[in-house]
Amino acid sequence: MNLRVGFDVSQTGRNKAGCGFYAHALASMLPSLAPDMHFNFHPDFGDFFVDPTMPLTNPFPAPNSSYGPRHFGRSGAAAFWNQPELEAALGSPDILHANNFWCPAGLSTTRIVYTLYDLAFALQPDWTTEENRIGCFNGVFRAAIAADWIVAISQASRDHFLHVFPHFPAERIRVIHPCSRFLDNKSTGTCPPALRDLRPGGFWLSVGTIEPRKNQRMLLRAFKRYLDAGGKPLPLVLAGGEGWRMQDFPEEIRRSGLASLVRMTGYVSDEELVWLYRHCYANLYPSLFEGFGLPLLEGMQFGAASIASNSSSLPEVAGDGAVLLDPHEESAWVTAMLELSSDASMRESLRQRATRRAESFDWRRSGQEMLALYREAVRSPKRVQSCDAH
Repeated sequence: MNLRVGFDVSQTGRNKAGCGFYAHALASMLPSLAPDMHFNFHPDFGDFFVDPTMPLTNPFPAPNSSYGPRHFGRSGAAAFWNQPELEAALGSPDILHANNFWCPAGLSTTRIVYTLYDLAFALQPDWTTEENRIGCFNGVFRAAIAADWIVAISQASRDHFLHVFPHFPAERIRVIHPCSRFLDNKSTGTCPPALRDLRPGGFWLSVGTIEPRKNQRMLLRAFKRYLDAGGKPLPLVLAGGEGWRMQDFPEEIRRSGLASLVRMTGYVSDEELVWLYRHCYANLYPSLFEGFGLPLLEGMQFGAASIASNSSSLPEVAGDGAVLLDPHEESAWVTAMLELSSDASMRESLRQRATRRAESFDWRRSGQEMLALYREAVRSPKRVQSCDAH
């Protein structure tokens, strides 16, 4: 089946996070899995997010691919993506796959496939900024009206979407899991220069953008109580770029008296992240809400003993490969850290269980499931023949 697929790679550039990693992995794999399809990669997509360095910072070379038009700011992108004749301007592809929360509308023949990450922005306003919340809500709302098919990255995200938008046909939502970005399980990684004084196995790790939803404030309080209770003084490494609404967090660490034991790395490279996963004593993931939770899976892949939240999608990812705790129960985290730090056999058992669980996620299988969805989408009638959700 010679399909023409327009594919959103707008968030796959520098300093990408979960959404970007999902799109990046698929864009890197799908052309090789489907040489009979042509992929047109869109460096910007919609009016919500524009990275003017794309695709220069992260190209996707493949014989059966090309690039869509490139814009250098949100005004130019908005003018292009919101034009009445968008479908003709795109060359009327068979599939248009949205990956950055924005969703097109008003396409008469092109099937719109929309990646659903999560609806965290709808749960707690203080988890994000007003601009981000409005942009995310508008995108998901447009998808609820105009998308022909939705790809949910977890069963939890699928169920939450149907709770908020019960009119959407459940049979047109497919769960296709993300997988680790790291294809080489044997990689040893590279120690971040600022952490060369740490010994392997001698630090706690928590990976994630510094923002309220990732729950680093609770973890800091639990870490202090763990130390006050006589826990081993292993440093706590917080690896992640600066997000929003946590600009005072470094000062909070200083006031806690833990500045010498809490190490904030900022955004780290892939090689540095592999080293951190491989050499941490345990990976702590106290997030309040996730669409999937890649840092948990990736840590498990490299054998990190893991303690994670029991919220949203995380039990679906962890299976029996991690200790799962209520992200609001600070005392439970203190107890688990004390137990794990004093029990080497418990740590080793968790490491083995984590590795086994991570092996059940496979990008090739996810890619094949996505291609099957594309083929099913073009065989199926459009869900809405004509729709204008501007």
